[in-house]
Amino acid sequence: MSDERLIALRFPVALVLSIVCLTAPARADFKAGENAYHRGDYATALREWQPLAKQGHAVAQYNLGLLYANGQGVPKDDVQARQWYEKAANQGHADAQVNLGILYDYGRGGPQDFKMAVRWYRRSAEQGNDLAQKKLGMMYERGDGVVQDYVQAYMWYKLGAANGAKPGAVLRDELAIRMTSDQLVEAQKLAREWKPKGKERP
Repeated sequence: MSDERLIALRFPVALVLSIVCLTAPARADFKAGENAYHRGDYATALREWQPLAKQGHAVAQYNLGLLYANGQGVPKDDVQARQWYEKAANQGHADAQVNLGILYDYGRGGPQDFKMAVRWYRRSAEQGNDLAQKKLGMMYERGDGVVQDYVQAYMWYKLGAANGAKPGAVLRDELAIRMTSDQLVEAQKLAREWKPKGKERP
């Protein structure tokens, strides 16, 4: 076998090994952060996750958002929470999307913006997140950031309830009392035909 062929074969092997060596510590650091978090050692969790979050690791970004939102290991800071949630949300992280929607909905960490809240709730709800489905239903019921629409509200409540979210079921049933029979039939049909879009890609 020629030297050129040997070098050509070695390069892909070296590339694969270097990728494995680089990702293995990242997994170890993430797991170390997770273990620390479950022990209540939030400072260590922060220290382990922060470099990964800065490198674009969506789950680490989401976890940093949680730490800042809850004041765990850091002073409570909704501005920081919003920034980290947004980074993860833009990569398709459904829990980050709903949490970012909540911050926009209630004006925490920045100005209140119902349209942005609806945008993030919808992206999460379309992946099947039951909290986002309930929240999106509330936006449609109230007409915050969208045109008030009981059919859409009922549909999202029903979808959230189908995933086991009891608050969605309660809201759905309370709303049904105020709807016409035609609206109910349409909302139930939409809920039956709805399909989740699956995890978003960055």
